[in-house]
Amino acid sequence: MKKWQQRIGNWLSQQLDLPTDVILELPRITTIGQIHAYVENHKGLISFSDEELRLKLKQGQLLIKGKGFVLRMMLPEEILLEGTIHEVTFIDQTANG
Repeated sequence: MKKWQQRIGNWLSQQLDLPTDVILELPRITTIGQIHAYVENHKGLISFSDEELRLKLKQGQLLIKGKGFVLRMMLPEEILLEGTIHEVTFIDQTANG
């Protein structure tokens, strides 16, 4: 993300008293240990298996790897993943092309 967009987003967030993730359309990821991941503000499911979850983000993708994955809840912009989480990775599309 361009630094000026981030600065403007941070300024707007402070002025309007809104969370930065909402202004900048960033994902919010909440984990409970290695057993649950709750992701808000994603742009869609790319792939899912019992060892991998891949979500589209405004700028790139989110990759979660582990084992025994089960989707406990899936809404248009929210997802609750259960299983054993080993890795959470952001893939920046601008770096790949």
